[in-house]
Amino acid sequence: ALHEARDPLTVLAATSGDTGSAVAHAFYRVPNTRVVILYPDGRISPTQEAQLTMFNGERANVRAYAVAGSFDDCHRLTRDAFGDADLRRRMRLTSANSVNVGRLLPQMVYYFHAVAQVTAVRAELAPPGASAASAAIASSSALVFCTPSGNFGNLTAGLMAKRSGLPIDRFIAATNINDVVPQYLSTGRFVPRSSVQTLANAMDVGNPSNFQRMSWLYGGDLDRMRRDVAGACATDDDVRSTIRDVYETRGYLLDPHSAIAYRGLVGRDGLGIFLATAHPAKFSEIVEPIIGRAVETPEPLAHALALPRHIIRIDAGLEAVKRVLCD
Repeated sequence: ALHEARDPLTVLAATSGDTGSAVAHAFYRVPNTRVVILYPDGRISPTQEAQLTMFNGERANVRAYAVAGSFDDCHRLTRDAFGDADLRRRMRLTSANSVNVGRLLPQMVYYFHAVAQVTAVRAELAPPGASAASAAIASSSALVFCTPSGNFGNLTAGLMAKRSGLPIDRFIAATNINDVVPQYLSTGRFVPRSSVQTLANAMDVGNPSNFQRMSWLYGGDLDRMRRDVAGACATDDDVRSTIRDVYETRGYLLDPHSAIAYRGLVGRDGLGIFLATAHPAKFSEIVEPIIGRAVETPEPLAHALALPRHIIRIDAGLEAVKRVLCD
């Protein structure tokens, strides 16, 4: 919603690399709003940083700041800012990443869209004489989604879709080695920890905020959650081998995050759908050495990369964020 100029809305968001640029582009030049995005300095890909900071050189309503810390530090700073009574008195603050349930609601839609596509494909593949692969898809009753997860907003949206009646049998919570949720599903203990930097940087989250929503959906009942959600984690070597194998056998090029989701389905029963989250060109420095060739860069990414880079660095402290917000 738009606000009058005398009462502008400030959108404060932390990002681990991908969704922050979507927020920046969504609010760019929107009247009576301004956007402040915090991202971990040195922990995102060059292309991600180019997309995040492309408006920093303009007198625009969007600014991205490189924080001296991890995504967990960025998220902590946004949480502290939202809880600061002085800031709340001085400005209207809101969020636009998965901290805000308003981000999760539209994410539910593509689970519905995917199930609708599967239903249509099953109907087409059912006739007699179909190939063995087609017959397997048509006859498979179990439907499994594998969601690459960092802050777990996307998976939480899927669980909300299932709770709304969508016929999904099971979810795979696929992570990199920042696997606090798969560990919880295995041991029953949720133990947040400092995140570790990996090839799938947008999933480098050691204390996912949406775990509280996941737990709430199941009333804190671990066994109920286990009936709907299984965990899977992948190392950087797993990511490299998956990207290479899928490219060589199927001709499909995965980015590191999507590779983790694909790998999470391997060996699972039922019909599996994995969520692909980014174009591999955003991670060309990782993908190209694996497949041995250059990855074509889409025009919007090429445009962002061609712009002068304006990186604004700040400390990982609330006072630094308050100075930015009150500037």
